[in-house]
Amino acid sequence: MINSDHIAKLSEFVGEKGTTTDPRNLEPFVTEWRDKFIGQTPLMLSPKKTDEAAKIIRYCNQHKIPIVPQGGNTGLVGGGIAGLDNAQEVLLSTRRMKAEPTVNPSDFTLVAEAGCTVATMQDAASEQGRLFGLSLASEGSCTAGGIAATNAGGVHVIRYGTTRAMILGIEAILPDGTIIDELSGLRKNNTGYPLSQLLIGAEGTLGLITKICFRLFPQELSRATAWLAVPSPQDALKLLSLSREVSEDQVSVFELMDRSALEFTYQHIPGTRDPLGDISPWYVLIEIASSAENSAVDDRMQALLENALADGLITDGAVAQSLDQRKLFWRNRESISEAQKLEGGSIKHDVSVPLGQIAVFIQSTTQALHTSFPGVRVTPFGHLGDGNLHFNVMQPKDADKTAFLDQWEAMNRLVHDEVIAHGGSISAEHGIGVLKKAELLRTKPAAEITAMKAIKKAFDPNHIMNPRCLFD
Repeated sequence: MINSDHIAKLSEFVGEKGTTTDPRNLEPFVTEWRDKFIGQTPLMLSPKKTDEAAKIIRYCNQHKIPIVPQGGNTGLVGGGIAGLDNAQEVLLSTRRMKAEPTVNPSDFTLVAEAGCTVATMQDAASEQGRLFGLSLASEGSCTAGGIAATNAGGVHVIRYGTTRAMILGIEAILPDGTIIDELSGLRKNNTGYPLSQLLIGAEGTLGLITKICFRLFPQELSRATAWLAVPSPQDALKLLSLSREVSEDQVSVFELMDRSALEFTYQHIPGTRDPLGDISPWYVLIEIASSAENSAVDDRMQALLENALADGLITDGAVAQSLDQRKLFWRNRESISEAQKLEGGSIKHDVSVPLGQIAVFIQSTTQALHTSFPGVRVTPFGHLGDGNLHFNVMQPKDADKTAFLDQWEAMNRLVHDEVIAHGGSISAEHGIGVLKKAELLRTKPAAEITAMKAIKKAFDPNHIMNPRCLFD
C-alpha cells in the first residue's frame, strides 16, 4: 500500500516540480494512446537526474513498492500504464530527464538522457552532420529510454537496424538502486555478460534506463523516393530483392501497404490523397539514399522502375519530384494508424515472419480470418524490408465496435497461431507489455520462459520493476 508517509518521503527526492498527485493532472499519464488501457496511481514521480531516480528505486525496493517506468507514453501494449486492475504502483516518468544530447561527430556517437525525444536526437545529430538512424511515426513524443526499453523498430530497420543494433551502451538503475554505467561507446567489449543488452527490450522489468549511447551514421545527402503500385505481396518481395541489387544495397525504406488501409487514410486524414491514377491492391513506399551529395540515386531509382515494369513487378509508380511530394507519400503511410482509429474498432497484430513466408502468411491468415470472423476488413501494412507487418483487422462496416473488440483474444489466437506456424514472432517491435503476456506464455517455448523468469528473479527479487509486464 502506498500510504501518505511513502508519498511524502518519495516526494522529497524530486521536489514539488517532480511530484504529481492530482488525479486530473495524472489522467494523461495513465491513459494509453488508443484508450485500451486506463490505469490509476496515487503518485507520479518525475526525477530530473539519475541520482534522484536511484533514490526513488532504492526506497521502493526497501519497502517493496511496485514501480512502472514510463517514457513518452506512446506504447501500444500497456507496458507503461500504472495501476491497471487497481494495482498500487508508483508511476516513474523520465519526462524531465531531457538534457541536450551530446554528439561526438568524430566517434559517430550520441549520448542522450532517457526523456529526450527521438526528434530531438535526430535534430542534434543532423546539426553535427550525422544521422540518427531511427525514424517512426511517434518520434516527436517517444523517448530515448522508451525506445531502448522496448527495442523499437521503425521504418529504417532495413538499413540501420533496430534500436538494439544502434545502442553501444547504457546507464541504468537496477532494482536495488545500484547504478551501472556502460556509456563509453566501445564497439568491442568481450568482458562477460552484456548487461546493456539485457536491459534493452526488457520493458522496464529489470531496471530503469537513464542514459543511452547511440551509434550514429553519415547523413543521407541524396535520396530518391517513390510510391509504387504492386500486384501482390509476392511481387513486392521480388521488388525488394531487385531494389537492393539495382541500388547497390542503398535501400533505406521499403514499406508495404494494403489498398483498404489507404482508403481509410484518404477518407479520414486531411492532406492525404492517392498519388497514382489507377487503383492497385498493394503499394510500396521505397527510398534509396546515399551519404554522397552527388550520388546517382535518381538514376538507380529510374533503372529500378524500368526493370520492375518490364518484369511485371509494378503496374504504376511516381517518383517524388519535390519535398512536398515526398511529404505526401510519407503522410499517406504514417497516417494509417490514426485513420484506423477514426474508422472504428481495430484489433492489431504487430508481428514478424521470415521474408520468404510473408506472402503465404498474408494469404492464409486473411482467409482464416474471413472464415472465422465474416465481414472483417483485413488491413496489413508495415516494414516489409525487415519482415514486420502490422496485421490489423478492422470491424465489419456498421458493426458494433464493442462487440467486435470483445473478439480480441480469439482473433489474437488465430493470427498468432498462423505467425508461429510460419516461423514468426507475435511481437516485432511493440513489445509484450500487459496486452500480450498470456500469448507470450502460450507461444514461447517453456525453456525460454523459464530462463527469462530466472533473469527477472536474479535482477529483481522483490519484483518491484514493472511487475505486471511480460509475465506475472
